[in-house]
Amino acid sequence: MKICEATNKRIEQLRKERRMTIYALTYQSGMPSSTVKSIIHGKSQNPGIVNIKKIVEGLGVTIREFYDSEIFDDLEPED
Repeated sequence: MKICEATNKRIEQLRKERRMTIYALTYQSGMPSSTVKSIIHGKSQNPGIVNIKKIVEGLGVTIREFYDSEIFDDLEPED
């Protein structure tokens, strides 16, 4: 799995654990809904750490907690 795909899966995992809609995540992160949807649906191939930080703060976790997941253990090299 590539890092972008793993990031999308982790966001979705945390969002569903918290029973948070995409709209709620957009509101909590203070980002445009188009940006959040683009990241979640994999349209953004390089969302950037600043955007990831805003999203994870909206999810109520730290960057360290976000990346502390088995999802990131076996990443494929990027092209």
